[in-house]
Order: sequence, then structure tokens, then C-alpha cells
Amino acid sequence: MKRGLAALAAVVLLASIGTGLLLWRLSAEPPAKYPEISAFSHGQAVRVGPYRYCQVFDPTDCEMFADQGELPVTERGAVQLSVPPAIGKAPWVLLRQYEDDDVVEEFRPGTRLAVTIPTVDARRGKLTGLTVMLPTLIRVDGEEVPAPHAEWSVRTVWS
Repeated sequence: MKRGLAALAAVVLLASIGTGLLLWRLSAEPPAKYPEISAFSHGQAVRVGPYRYCQVFDPTDCEMFADQGELPVTERGAVQLSVPPAIGKAPWVLLRQYEDDDVVEEFRPGTRLAVTIPTVDARRGKLTGLTVMLPTLIRVDGEEVPAPHAEWSVRTVWS
């Protein structure tokens, strides 16, 4: 009987300590207000919040952060880009910026959360940066055209 009570007390004590540590850890770093993207290459990683974030239904109501990540790259590596489900569940656009030309890729909702990006393209040159965009349709001169309401940006730094 005493053993059972001692074991129960130990379990309660450990559960209390674990709950306290979990609450302390969660309160130490508040969750980001906006989604962040991450990019990894050549042993280096960068996590970036939005460069600009506008309201979907009012693209003139924007917050400008001008956050731009910097990622060291080499010719031998590739960039691994990851977007969170908050971005991946919507249609999103990846703009790969190379020295001589840009590449635009569109992804349907729920299809991709990660993309491998070569740092060198035989026709376009070296990768200079990448931008993730969430498009929304706006009306311009009576025509609906896509325009980004949110953007994340990473600039490459060649070593």
C-alpha cells in the first residue's frame, strides 16, 4: 500500500514538473504573428518572417517589415526551401531570381511544403535570391489579375 502511494506521489510530482517546464518553454517564445519560411544550404539555415503582409480583402492595408534573410550558398549545393502549412494550404508562388533571368513556379493549395532550388542554372547563372508570394486577385481596369498580398524574401550570399 505504501509503495503504491509513493509511486503515485512520484508520478504526480514528475507530471507537475513536466507541465511546469512545458508552460515555461511555451511562454518564453511567443508564437510568430505571421508565418515564417526557412531556407537551408551548405550547412546554414535562415528563418524569415514576411517582407510585406497585406490584408487579403484590402491589399492596400499592409504591414511593411522589410525583413530579408541572407543565406550563404556555393555552386556545389542546392537551397532547400520550406514553407509552413499556413502558406502551403493556399496557392503560392516561388520566384527564383538568377543573374540573367527569373523563374516563376506556382503551387496549388496543399501540394508542396518544400522545394529544392539549384544554386546555379546553366542558362540563367547564379541564384541571387528567392521570393515566396501569396497571390490574391485584384481588379485593374476591369480585369482580374493576380497580385501578391504577402511576400517573404531570401537573398543569397556567395562565398
